Parts: sequence; structure tokens; C-alpha cells
Amino acid sequence: MANFNFNKVMLGGRLTADPELKTTQNNIPVVSFSIAVNRRFGSKDAQQQADFFNITAWRSTAEIVSRYFRKGSSIFVVGSIQNRSWTDQQGVKRYATDIVADEVHFVDSRGEGPAAQQQSYTPDAYAAPAYSNQAGSAPNFEEIKTDDDLPF
Repeated sequence: MANFNFNKVMLGGRLTADPELKTTQNNIPVVSFSIAVNRRFGSKDAQQQADFFNITAWRSTAEIVSRYFRKGSSIFVVGSIQNRSWTDQQGVKRYATDIVADEVHFVDSRGEGPAAQQQSYTPDAYAAPAYSNQAGSAPNFEEIKTDDDLPF
């Protein structure tokens, strides 16, 4: 039997508070934040129910979260689940489950959401560069007349 290990989580929700960027003793940026994710099936009395997830992001991902996201911002997080334990001051063993973010994605459109009201940003800075050539005109592409001309 093969050894199979897989730990991947995808969550979409809203930040419950403004994220605060910190740095470790080794100057590594880190941010911890929580998101609320509405349950697909709420209670019968029409009250919305949500689950809350603690998320930690490191390095450039931490900087992006702290710069562009605010309380109430919609966010999509891809990461892994991490369990940790420690002993508190009373000697009681404590446990926590966190999400370590590998990727974060914008969900709100430009100009929407709390981040747009507090700070302007240009998500296009993270988009792929536009094609350009020296003449400033559109790039030259080879025209393919039929599917029979495709190389695959």
C-alpha cells in the first residue's frame, strides 16, 4: 500500500478584523488573521451561521494581506491545516488548529469592499505584464486558418 499524505484547504470568507503585520526576530514578515465563512446550511430560524478560521501568512503573502485587506474584506485562501500544542502557565496542555496560507486571492472587485474605502490599491500590479513591442502597436501573431493547421 502506498503512503499517501495530502493536506490542502481552500476557504473563502470575510476578515473579522484588520490584519496586523509583525516580524519575527529574524525579520520575517508574518500576519495572523481570522475569517468568517458562512455555513451553506444555516439554522431553520433563518439566522446565518458562520465558522471562524485562524489563518497565518508568511513573507510576501503576509505583506499583501496586511496592505490590501481590511476587516470585512472578502478573501480566498489556499493553504494547509496545521495543529500545534503547548502547555499554558497552569500546566494545562492546550491545542489549536490553524490554516497556514500558501496563497491569498482578491474576491472583491476593484473599488468594492472595505479596503477600497480606506486605501486605494492596484491589483493590476500583480497581473501578468501586457505585451508590448517597440512600435507600440499590437504584437504580430500568426493567423491559423483552420483546425487542420494546428500542430497538435
